[in-house]
Amino acid sequence: MDERTHNAQAKREQIIEDLTKAIVDAAQPHIDPSTPREEIDKRAKEITERLQFESNIALSELVTRFSRIKPATEQPAQERTYIRFGRNFRAQHMLMFMSVILLILTGMPLKFPEFGISKFMIVTVFGGLQNSTLIHRIAAVGLIIVGVWHVGYIAFSRMGRRDFWLMIPRPHDAKDFFHTLMYYLGRKPSGPKFGRFSFIEKFDYWAVYWGMVVMIGSGLILWFKEMFNKGLFDIAREAHSDEGLLATLAIIIWHFYNVHFNPEVFPMSWVWWNGKLTESQLKHHHPLEYAEIINAERKEVELRAEKQSTGAESES
Repeated sequence: MDERTHNAQAKREQIIEDLTKAIVDAAQPHIDPSTPREEIDKRAKEITERLQFESNIALSELVTRFSRIKPATEQPAQERTYIRFGRNFRAQHMLMFMSVILLILTGMPLKFPEFGISKFMIVTVFGGLQNSTLIHRIAAVGLIIVGVWHVGYIAFSRMGRRDFWLMIPRPHDAKDFFHTLMYYLGRKPSGPKFGRFSFIEKFDYWAVYWGMVVMIGSGLILWFKEMFNKGLFDIAREAHSDEGLLATLAIIIWHFYNVHFNPEVFPMSWVWWNGKLTESQLKHHHPLEYAEIINAERKEVELRAEKQSTGAESES
């Protein structure tokens, strides 16, 4: 780090420190006098960390956008987009949601046969119980294919292995959950910053994993019931029915809200189709991942500039 860069960094840190102090001083007349000083200092530290994070992002953005040596992915004419999910993963998701929707439409009427809508679905839409059962089993095969496909994707795809590793729950996910809860209750000034996957997405992912194991396992027992004793068949029937209802409610209440009905993405998040997030979307929903990408690009620009400078000096 040259002297100019070092001085600029020291100046930036001093500005952040002064700004934090100014914010705390401005808030002081409105703070309850009985508030412990330690609590105010804790909040001041959080403000400093937020300012440092945002200033680092701003620095990296300036370097990558306006450097004479731009990264190959730079698109100055329009807002940049980032590939979040590749074609392989998107194809898995499409086959899965088509299979699951058919499974719900043909399965739930059997769980609640007394409802008028159940009779309408079975008789009018699918043309009778025999056709409905056939469609249910075809969709079940689609779900089995997705399960095997995804395991292969994890095993043989570098992106699949990376994402699977990042999907494993860690202690910070529990902290993010309680941080989010405190934010919704007004006890935190802002929500947590997420990386590539938030605890919400991890819950979604592992709920699907668990559901597929239960639904495919119990479904195969029901499909080939002559190969199993009655006790195991009865357990599988109850597990299949109850897990099916749980999965349906989770999809409609939890997943559909997050990817369709949430005001931020309504009528839907199109990432399932094109696999892309805009720069503003990535920065808003996954700021830590965005910071990693921008910082990596900044280092790339600085490294290329250093090589170019070294090459020019050697030629002279």
